Amino acid sequence: MRTATLGPAERAESLAGMAERELDVLVVGAGVVGAGTALDAVTRGLSTGLVEARDWASGTSSRSSKLIHGGLRYLEMLDFALVREALKERGLLLERLAPHLVKPVPFLYPLQHKGWERLYAGSGVALYDAMSMARGHGRGLPTHRHLSRRHALRVAPALKKDALIGALQYYDAQMDDARYVATLVRTAASYGAKVANRARVTGFLREGERVVGAKVRDIEGGAEYAVRARQIVNATGVWTDDTQAMVGERGQFHVRASKGIHLVVPKDRINSSTGLILRTEKSVLFVIPWGRHWIIGTTDTDWDLDKAHPAASSADIDYLLEHVNSVLSVPLSRDDVEGVYAGLRPLLAGESDATSKLSREHTVAHPVPGLVVVAGGKYTTYRVMAKDAVDEAVHGLDQRVAECVTEDIPLLGAEGYRALWNARARIAARTGIHVVRVEHLLNRYGALAEELLDLIAADPSLGEPLPAAEDYLRAEIVYAASHEGARHLDDILTRRTRISIETFDRGTRSAREAAELVAPVLGWDKGQIEREVEHYEKRVEAERESQRQPDDLTADAARLGAPDIVQF
Repeated sequence: MRTATLGPAERAESLAGMAERELDVLVVGAGVVGAGTALDAVTRGLSTGLVEARDWASGTSSRSSKLIHGGLRYLEMLDFALVREALKERGLLLERLAPHLVKPVPFLYPLQHKGWERLYAGSGVALYDAMSMARGHGRGLPTHRHLSRRHALRVAPALKKDALIGALQYYDAQMDDARYVATLVRTAASYGAKVANRARVTGFLREGERVVGAKVRDIEGGAEYAVRARQIVNATGVWTDDTQAMVGERGQFHVRASKGIHLVVPKDRINSSTGLILRTEKSVLFVIPWGRHWIIGTTDTDWDLDKAHPAASSADIDYLLEHVNSVLSVPLSRDDVEGVYAGLRPLLAGESDATSKLSREHTVAHPVPGLVVVAGGKYTTYRVMAKDAVDEAVHGLDQRVAECVTEDIPLLGAEGYRALWNARARIAARTGIHVVRVEHLLNRYGALAEELLDLIAADPSLGEPLPAAEDYLRAEIVYAASHEGARHLDDILTRRTRISIETFDRGTRSAREAAELVAPVLGWDKGQIEREVEHYEKRVEAERESQRQPDDLTADAARLGAPDIVQF
């Protein structure tokens, strides 16, 4: 089993190593596309670096609907190529690349019109399944089925009786998006990529018209590095235009940000054994099973304010509650909402003003020699985007380079996962950890769960749940800092775990113990522990305040009341 430890020492070594000798490829931005690009490049035999200004997946890639899907509604737009591509990727992720992280999830689509709607929607879902099976990647999911109203209400008793006359049930897949990206980064590192978060590109190195490297500042220590690379890939998502401005080029396309917000509510607030997909006047609304919770989303509105911390306003929250309550027999209130998060989709700007009509397809360009730009797309097809970006970069390398092999490169933790899953009762008996906890670890870390079990064996107190966030073990907090590159409390409570959206206190009651657990790993003294806890508490309060504001402008101003713990 390949492994890669991303602790403080490894980060320092990566930064120093990037500056020592010229890389073949330097990737800027460690969202899912940037991380995927680094893995693609390094597995073709190219010397590869990856830098991220904040944390892995700290932008769009940790704030999605957490779905791996073919894009059922793109069938309605007759975009068969995009759906076909996404269904192939969904199958690869479920069956080969990341079966420990990507799981099937059922959805119920309520029908509200007799006759034509069942035929129309049923034909679409049948085509969706057929396209999946035709690619040979649909074996991991059950096919759709038609339900009567009575049967649908047995599956989802939470629905109002008059909200449907029948239903369709179909399957897609889901994952923890931030955990997926962290695993991608670690997989790239295991093949030799040099990776560093909290490392910001402040400018590009030029020789004439050609870009030959980047100026990288270590946000944590303040050191500046000149990282030379034969090709640089700009994979900065909604920051694409800002990054392009550093070379005085806006590029051949413009990336526009669309805000989507999600609510998290406890599982017991909606009585259903399946997720829901509902039509709204503008788009679709998902109610997605998420462990002991539901995720409800999303919105789709233009955003031109702070990109680092998009804010959910009171109006956004009311919009989602109003639409989901239109079909629920017991309505949700603000008091039922545990967590709220907002993310920005990087959309390729078209001629339409409505962001829901902008392209979800991706584009790759080579605006100046030495610099490749990749933008747009959707989470599910990140691997295709990464392949296209590296293919473009290879054109600028004066050497033969192997073809993309990531279709056959399982992520860390995939190899051996199914065998360990089958042995989970035996593992529980051997370690003394309840089998439910073992399942939790296997579904978050796959075969790498053995590394957490080793931590617990060395210190049994790490096998205890984290107070006020009992879904997570104390070992997971330590592991986030020692193995997964977490540098701050925010990284741990927001992205390595989901405590920030899965508890009503949003992680504030867990913050101090979590900080004390990672202090020895990250070299924090008492003063730094206090700063980390204080910053986290202020961040939560700023988010709560933003969610009380009536509109985007006031919500953005309130959210900016809590500065980042590392100033940029």
